[in-house]
Amino acid sequence: MGKRIIQQRRGRGSLTYRVRTKAFPYKLGYPQEANGMCKIVKLVSSPGHTTPLAKIQCNQRMFYNIASKGLVEGQDIEINGKELKDGNISKLDNLPIGTKIFNIELKKGDGGKIIRTGGSFARISRKEKNTVWIILPSKKEKILDKECRATIGSIAGQGRLDKPIFKAGKMFHIQKVKGKLWPRTSAVAMNVIDHPFGSGRGKNLTHGTKGKVPKLNAPPGAKVGTLRPRRTGRKKR
Repeated sequence: MGKRIIQQRRGRGSLTYRVRTKAFPYKLGYPQEANGMCKIVKLVSSPGHTTPLAKIQCNQRMFYNIASKGLVEGQDIEINGKELKDGNISKLDNLPIGTKIFNIELKKGDGGKIIRTGGSFARISRKEKNTVWIILPSKKEKILDKECRATIGSIAGQGRLDKPIFKAGKMFHIQKVKGKLWPRTSAVAMNVIDHPFGSGRGKNLTHGTKGKVPKLNAPPGAKVGTLRPRRTGRKKR
């Protein structure tokens, strides 16, 4: 009798595949009422992030943000100001073209959703009426609202990938703290009872593995195969 495939086990929601709450003890974001001069109270370490976090005091309120490169404790930063200084938080409309930014909001007020990995940053490429175009680290462009906020500079921890991971145990603990699935076993390497792509039979040497088109409303355990097309079959004129 075969075992449940990985999609079914993850969809069940057990603690094995769930992120530990202790890995993310700090909630990041930009408070709506935060404005003016603020102060970096402390730089803290979070096990679930690849970069240190900055504890910021602004108008008798504390909040956490990703630390920029060169940020130190006791430093003053400005929110919604005009000074282009690393660590300052501002709207995209107030920043000139070519500015490095990170922890960018996808929607106004969501607190920052993209560019949060250590050593990464995006750049403002061009502006239009109510939108701002940014270039992501993948060299792709993204269109955002001009009222979205971001932090100026690049994220700290740029050299984290310089030192190689010498043993599998270290990678195991890195992935486990974030609830990631590692190591990932190839489906074609499994037995036929453990995955729809299991065994070696059904392979097409010229086109890779013989896949299948999953149903539209299939559960996670059955939704295995190629990406579902919008329609199948011969198109009627």
